[in-house]
Order: sequence, then structure tokens, then C-alpha cells
Amino acid sequence: MTTKLDKSHAEAFSERIWEQDILPALTDYIRIPCKSPSFDRAWRENGHMERAVALIEQWCRAQPVPGLHVEVVRLEGRTPVIFMEIPGKGDDTVLLYGHLDKQPEMTGWAEGKGPWEPVREGDKLYGRGGADDGYSAFASIAALRLLAEQGLPHARCVVLIEACEESGSFDLPAYIDALAPRIGKPSLVVCLDSGCGNYDQLWTTTSLRGLVQGTLDVRILREGVHSGSASGVAASSFRILRQLLSRVEDEGTGRILLDELFAVVPEQRIAQAEAAAAVLGDAVYTEMPWAAGARPMADDNKQLLLNRTWRPALSVTGVDGIPPIASAGNVLRPFTKVKLSMRIPPRVNPRRAAEALKRALEANPPYGADVTFTLSEPSEGWDAPPLAPWLDEAMQRASQAFFGQPAMAFGEGGTIPFMAMLGEKFPEAQYLITGVLGPQSNAHGPNEFLHIRCGKKLTACVASVIADHFTRGA
Repeated sequence: MTTKLDKSHAEAFSERIWEQDILPALTDYIRIPCKSPSFDRAWRENGHMERAVALIEQWCRAQPVPGLHVEVVRLEGRTPVIFMEIPGKGDDTVLLYGHLDKQPEMTGWAEGKGPWEPVREGDKLYGRGGADDGYSAFASIAALRLLAEQGLPHARCVVLIEACEESGSFDLPAYIDALAPRIGKPSLVVCLDSGCGNYDQLWTTTSLRGLVQGTLDVRILREGVHSGSASGVAASSFRILRQLLSRVEDEGTGRILLDELFAVVPEQRIAQAEAAAAVLGDAVYTEMPWAAGARPMADDNKQLLLNRTWRPALSVTGVDGIPPIASAGNVLRPFTKVKLSMRIPPRVNPRRAAEALKRALEANPPYGADVTFTLSEPSEGWDAPPLAPWLDEAMQRASQAFFGQPAMAFGEGGTIPFMAMLGEKFPEAQYLITGVLGPQSNAHGPNEFLHIRCGKKLTACVASVIADHFTRGA
């Protein structure tokens, strides 16, 4: 079981293009604060997204890939999309996907590091968006360039880089519809926006959770009142908020209490979690930046993996109405507002989950408080179709060739809305969902980094799988 690529040439090529071409471009890209539109409402006026689009467009145009066509597609009132086509043999299509928009800055970056200041330390390139998901366009074109250099045939390839993923991809359906005739009907989808259990083998994502987000606003007074006068008469908006959250989450265990947010976990996914736990061991949880003495929610590594992939979980990701400690006077505050992020399992209807969450939070508010839960557009999870034997073998060949270890499969706890869209439109397609978001890479948080060595190997692996796709069944 060997890759069709010349292994030595592929490794040398990947090393060279990353060090000489990709990393300099990624360094410039990290410096651009091209935040997703949900986090930069004035993205058009600020121009950061256009700078990121121009950087990636120009880099891709300069690559010597035969027949490569690069186009920035713009629909009125929407974030742009970079659409690329590479001719191939036959009438089949491979679709490669990534995104260029970024999460906001977040606090807590280590000294000397920051979201918009790239810093390389060995195999790690720190900065916002390098791993999530700025590298994807560069790695996709590099993989196709590698196939061209080695003269290996492949199907027609389409590369789609969106600019709205971190906001839930609300602009993407319009582009998928507008570009449908040019996209065609892909039989293989390669997505480079996912994670890896370690940096030592090829990992493919078998499922993704969905997401229900919203802002919970609890108001008990029109304005703040001296706590000596008001406490004991008017309830604390924070205490009311605690009561409301206890309707949907057991604060002692973290278990979600709404049946509408659960799905039956397929036996195959349980087996994959068990296999991944056996490979990763305690790294399932030791990768977290724990405070001194802190520990995970369970002692069973398989259960921890299932918790983060096939079970709902609630996070409070933002708060309004609470002043910083340094300026917090003795005042009973009039309101508390929090942003809630509820991860939901694959196969759960996100709108049904959102309605259940809204009902639970708004019904019969304590003390007659003014309670509103304002929902954002929910995102559906995704469960991969059964893996075709050819793709399983192709991933194993690629991983053994370039990582020296077998390929592994597991679920991810994040959301990639594009996958649910594609799964509905192309139910017969096969999916290689992978990426460089491994231990401590900390996408969305402080000290996000891209693991360079893993990126180099992954580039060769993607090329190898695309080559095997062309000859599958031959």
C-alpha cells in the first residue's frame, strides 16, 4: 500500500513551497484583522477583508498550475468568495473548501504574541487565523501544484474560499446556488477547516456538532439602585439569570436538560471514539490549559470525546451589564445580558433545538422580570456518509507515506455549516474533512498557532488522496 506520489519529491516540494511561498504569505495574512462580519459590522468600510482576499487571490494566481483560473465572485450585499477552477481529466469533480475570515482578537495572549502579530517559534506560527483557516487556500493550490509537477492525472478541481464561515456562513447558500453550474457535482469534498487529534498522523473528521447561539437579556429594574436600598426588595438580575440557565443545564454535571437537543449516538461513532481514545490517551484532556488543580468533567477518555462530539453542551461566551471589578460600586444592577453558545449533536434539527431553548428560557420569568432570548441563525451539525473503501485505503496510504502512522477518524465538536449544506446537496459524495487544529492550537482563543510540520505533511496527503480519487475502481 504505497502512494502514487514520488514520496521524496513530494516531501521536498512541500518543504520548499511552505518555507519559501506559503509561510511568507501567511505571515502577511495574519497581520490583517479580517474579522468575520458578525464581529466587524463595518467590514466593507474598514477594508481588511478586501486586503485578505487580494493577498490570497494574487498568491494563487502566481502559482504555476496548468489551467488555473482564479476569480473573486461578489454578490450584492454579501461577503466575497474566491472561486478557483483547475481542469482535469474526465467529467468528475473534486471540491476543496476553506475560509479566510477570522474570529475576534480575544484576550490572554502570551507576552510578545498577539492576534495580528505573527510569531514563529520552531514548528509553530502564532497569530489569528493562520490555522483557522488562512492556510487552506495556500495548501489546496500547493497540493494541486504538486500533482502537476509529478504529472499525475486528477479530476477537475474546484476551490472555494468563503469569507463568512466564522459568522455561520450566512452568505454561502447564495453563492452555492449562484455557482452551482460551475461547481458541478463533486464526488469528493476536501475541507481543510477541521482538526487533528495529534500532529503525527492524518485525521479525518466523521461528524461535526451544530450550533444554536443567542443573547439572553434579563431586566428587573429600569436603572441601577444602591444595593443598600434595593437588595432584598428587588431580585438580582444575575440570580434570575442563574435560575433560567438551570432550566436548560444541570450546573452540577453540565448535562443539558432539554430532550430536543439530544441524538442517538451511532455505534460506529462510539467505536471510533474508543479507537481515538486508545491512541490519544490522556492527551484527550491534557491539551487543555488547565488552571492549577482543575480536572476534566469525566474520567473516561472515550466519554470525554463523545461529550465534545455527540452531546449538547452550553457555554456563556459574553456578558454585558457587569462592570469591571475596578469600577464596580455597591449597586444592584438593572440587567444582565449574556451570549449563549449551545453546541448540539449531529442529526439534531437546529431550529427545533433553538425553539426549545427559547421556550425554556422565556417561559414564566421569575419575579415577572423582562426576559428575552434573541436567537442568531442556528447551524446544523453533520454526520459523514459511510466511508467508501477507496477513500479509506487512500487515507491510509497517504498517512503511512507522509506521517509514518495509520490514518485515524474521530468527531469534532465545532461547526462547519458548509458541510451540512454540501451533505444535503451532494449525498453521494465522499468527504475528507481534516485540518491542522490539534492539541493546544487554540483556534478562537489566545495563542492560536498553526503547526507547520503538520501542514507540510497534510499538503502531500491531500495530493495523494486526490490522485487516488482519479484511479478509484480502476
